[in-house]
Amino acid sequence: MGASLLDQVLAETLDPAYARAAEAKAARAAGDPPDGARRRPGALVVALTMALAGLLSAVTYDQAASGEAGREEVRAALVEDIGAQSATTDDLAAELEDLRGRVADARDDALAASAVGQRAIDDLRAAELAAGLDTVTGPGLLVTLADAEPDADADPVGGSGDDGSGDVRDGDLQLVVNALWAAGAEAVSINDQRLGPTTAIRFAGEAVLVDFRPVTNPYRISAIGDPEELRARFLASPEVNALAVISESYGLRFEFAQEDELSVPAGGVPELRSAAPFTGQPAEAAAGGAGG
Repeated sequence: MGASLLDQVLAETLDPAYARAAEAKAARAAGDPPDGARRRPGALVVALTMALAGLLSAVTYDQAASGEAGREEVRAALVEDIGAQSATTDDLAAELEDLRGRVADARDDALAASAVGQRAIDDLRAAELAAGLDTVTGPGLLVTLADAEPDADADPVGGSGDDGSGDVRDGDLQLVVNALWAAGAEAVSINDQRLGPTTAIRFAGEAVLVDFRPVTNPYRISAIGDPEELRARFLASPEVNALAVISESYGLRFEFAQEDELSVPAGGVPELRSAAPFTGQPAEAAAGGAGG
């Protein structure tokens, strides 16, 4: 009893380091690997997993970078193509304008030889003016509409505070143009885009289109006519007064000024459309006859 108690006391008071050393010695004697050796395969698995994760991350980053570079390359190519096509369009438009002027000079020379021809020239010029096919220069009214200044408190990431209410819309430009026509304007343009009887002002995405051509902020509307009369009748329009209140509320810039000389460019030649009598049988009548 005493010997057993002594062994137990000695075992419990043995230093932990000695105990681990004794266990390791016993394990080696029995042929078992030590704890460090048993843990080594697990450490190798963790290391391999980390290496594989790093490799996958590197491959993913490389693919993302190459994809971004590819998109930038495509975008640059598209911008270059747009620039080249725009330059070609401008050259063709200039050539068309030159040829149109030559044709007009030859026509006037041919018609001016007789009184009837001279009257035809006068009528033709009046029609061209009404259709917006001739450049007009003279005094008038210059109206400027511009988007509100950016809000310093707006969130650039979340977009809070910017709901588009401070942007000029197609309806605003339509209202101003119609008010100018009603005030007696002889010719009107928006950012050097001539307006004619069939001109459309539309909003597409974030751009305002005038006859499918984009115009950008600020919007300068030039109206040729008597400045005093244009100003008085323009300001008397209730729609213009309503737009002034809206502009004040949302921070839009709405200004006008009388100008001694404005220039409104010529517009494009409109597509001629004509109606022809229908000689066939109406669809409703044909359907009724077939049913009866």
